[in-house]
Amino acid sequence: MNGKEAEDAMSSTALSPPPPPLEWKFSQVFGERTAGEEVQEVDIISAIEFDKSGDHLATGDRGGRVVLFERTDVRDHARRRELEMLDNPISRHPEFRYKTEFQSHEPEFDYLKSLEIEEKINKIRWCQTTNGGLFLLSTNDKTIKYWRVQEKKVKRISEMNLSSAQDAGDGSFASSSASNPAVYLPNGGCSGGAYSSFSNDFTFPPGGFPSLRLPKVTSQETSIVARCRRIFAHAHDYHINSISTNSDGETFISADDLRINLWNLEISNQSFNIVDVKPANMEDLTEVITSAEFHPVHCNTLAYSSSRGSVRLIDLRQSALCDNHSQLFHEPETPGSKSFFTEIIASISDIKFAKDGRHILSRDYMTLKLWDVSMNSGPVATFQVHEYLRPKLCDLYENDSIFDKFECCLSGDGSRVATGSYSNLFRVFGCGPGITEATTLEASKNPTRRQVQNPARPARSLGGLTRVVRRGAENAGLDAANNFDFTAKLLHLAWHPTENSIACAAANSLYMYYA
Repeated sequence: MNGKEAEDAMSSTALSPPPPPLEWKFSQVFGERTAGEEVQEVDIISAIEFDKSGDHLATGDRGGRVVLFERTDVRDHARRRELEMLDNPISRHPEFRYKTEFQSHEPEFDYLKSLEIEEKINKIRWCQTTNGGLFLLSTNDKTIKYWRVQEKKVKRISEMNLSSAQDAGDGSFASSSASNPAVYLPNGGCSGGAYSSFSNDFTFPPGGFPSLRLPKVTSQETSIVARCRRIFAHAHDYHINSISTNSDGETFISADDLRINLWNLEISNQSFNIVDVKPANMEDLTEVITSAEFHPVHCNTLAYSSSRGSVRLIDLRQSALCDNHSQLFHEPETPGSKSFFTEIIASISDIKFAKDGRHILSRDYMTLKLWDVSMNSGPVATFQVHEYLRPKLCDLYENDSIFDKFECCLSGDGSRVATGSYSNLFRVFGCGPGITEATTLEASKNPTRRQVQNPARPARSLGGLTRVVRRGAENAGLDAANNFDFTAKLLHLAWHPTENSIACAAANSLYMYYA
């Protein structure tokens, strides 16, 4: 392509209208509670994760249980791949069914520190699938477990090794002929006289046995078995806030407030500390680690966020202890905007890499920020999640809601991002060039019941790139803030890796939507 053709292509792309907003529809719900039904604390979902294929979904709850769901709407995987290669959209939306569940963690007590360790599942991460088994990591505050979930056939004996004439109804031997008290049985036994298989006096009959019959074993049914392969423990002094598997399929990281450790999936008694932000004097501590994530492509790169609103990119090839970052992503404060709550709401609760690894999505209390890994001067786009709550920050601080940790996710193609809010609402934003999509959905069977399409500010140029700031409607937002239910918080959600499908948790219910 010559220069003129490239210029024409870019101009046509710029002039092409943005794609229309996605029309989200309800798909499924698991664990829906009836009106007035009280939710048990142990049943509240605390983690959601799709596997890389999107055919399996895992959830963890505060009771230490892991529940697996499997996709059922596409049976012919070969046909499905053909349709994807032809860029032919599949007409049916993703449908899942319950597969199995198992108890991952139990409540424990640390006698040395007099500390109770909850069974709550903090994070779940899928590992590579091998030999038809599903592998995943689950963690509570202190202990990480490596699970294998596999279908096993239940084998039972369908036929004994007795002939029909000798097989009595109760399984005992039928009586032999009195004229021949020493009849040799087809299974090698002898019906007459005291006989032991260990006797050296036994001799085979002339010509050998007429037949040798073995019991027949058949597989009548299958059962799903979850087995804990390894336990990774005693490596964190503080609560584990995140785990992430590496693209090499062999290692993973675990992070707490002050340290990040590198593990091998096959070695449970040894880990390597690769990040340590603990100062010599704890009074000098200014920030803590809030989330960590491996790069989806490069096994030597990972990112972690902090409570001061920064994201650091580190390269494991630089040194054994990666205290020095290779990239720092931080948006400086606006002059004159500092308040008592500034540092609290700047704390990043979650980060996610885009599928291609070129962008990082971060979620702080008020906003979503999209960062380009090759540009650390500022976020490429900023999305206001619930700006109308800013006047109520004092009330949110009083009831501790300001410390809620909302997760975020990106679509498989990186064109949209999503995160949760209060009153069981979640927001979906378009982040492509020229896209002004900002949709509010409710975790219910009618997701668009409380939908408000919020306008976006026009994009402004930033050094050849585009920084987009999207804000909600101020007047509608003030009314919404007064009607918000801060006890119904949608903290956890996940986007299907290949399709426009979102799974989100509202208390003990798992809702799924598609577009």
